Amino acid sequence: MTNHDVHNTLPPKTCSVERLVTMEEDVNKVLEGKKTATRRNGRYADVGEIMELKDKKFKVDRVYSQSLGELTDEHAKQEGFDTVEEYKQSILSYHPGMPWLPQMRVWVHEFSPVSE
Repeated sequence: MTNHDVHNTLPPKTCSVERLVTMEEDVNKVLEGKKTATRRNGRYADVGEIMELKDKKFKVDRVYSQSLGELTDEHAKQEGFDTVEEYKQSILSYHPGMPWLPQMRVWVHEFSPVSE
């Protein structure tokens, strides 16, 4: 697995942390503690950035690149699904016509609640 955890090796962000988790179903999974990571085509956050969802704060703990072929059921659980296949079907339903290519790389953003 190729993890790029070192901050200075990360390319510039392509979007903002406010856009990291936007779908209502995903927001609810994060708030319930069932979703602790999200994968995106681009890099939406830096390590240490704060994401706010319905007045609750979450800190981005890790950001790294991963290929779809590297996904395991454990990764799917981070996303709030039981299996890679469930996660895959969910993603493909959001993006009709998009191929699921094992070599395609995504950016993983792992986060945790901020205790106040």
